[in-house]
Amino acid sequence: MKQPLAYVHPAAKIANNVVIDPFVTIDQNVVIGEGTRIGSNVTILEGARIGKNCTICSGAVISGIPQDLKFRGEESVAIIGDNTTIRECVTVSRGTASKGKTVIGSNCLIMAYCHVAHDCVVGDNVIMSNSVQVAGEVVIDNYAVIGGGALIHQFTHIGQHVMLQGGALVNKDIPPYVKAGRNPISYAGINSIGLRRRGFTNEQIRDIQEIYRYLYLSGMNNTDAIERIEAELPATKERDEIILFVRNSKRGIMRGYE
Repeated sequence: MKQPLAYVHPAAKIANNVVIDPFVTIDQNVVIGEGTRIGSNVTILEGARIGKNCTICSGAVISGIPQDLKFRGEESVAIIGDNTTIRECVTVSRGTASKGKTVIGSNCLIMAYCHVAHDCVVGDNVIMSNSVQVAGEVVIDNYAVIGGGALIHQFTHIGQHVMLQGGALVNKDIPPYVKAGRNPISYAGINSIGLRRRGFTNEQIRDIQEIYRYLYLSGMNNTDAIERIEAELPATKERDEIILFVRNSKRGIMRGYE
């Protein structure tokens, strides 16, 4: 259902039951799935791919031109998964030649005034509180919760099930299952409450805690800690994921608690 005061480019592919409020602008080369609602004064630009049953609230700009001086007008997209809510005045840039796409997964809540820059990949079930600013080519894994006003440096990686303090300045990678806060960004324990809410058993949580005792509380450097973890702790999905995350970290993981 399109309001007469909205502009929709004739080449845009809009499902029949999408609700489009007044003063919306939808460009060409846009796809919007069934059951989605587009609030007033939303701008959806070329390259947007919006899933089913999404809510895009007033003033949001989706698939804007990247704020990257290397961008030369190349074809790229911004993808938003199903059942995701984008609140007021959120901006999501499309990709550049680096990766060609910016992705926000399904079942996410991106609160008002957040910015997700070019070539970011945001997983499923991620929550970003108000005014989170995510620089280019950041990866945020599933079920991460990002506190309001956090500033996330380009190329950083935030693991799944992370709880990040509001106002945090993130310039290092944050491994999965932890709480992170303080300045500079530091380990603040396991996200045990979040893990229990998502069905992790007490045994799994204890195993994760033991892994991070080696990494952050033993006084060992990361290389030695990982070797000890592999040698002394039983192999689990969570253990192997943490080891892989640390070994693949390009910026280095955040510091330990002091």
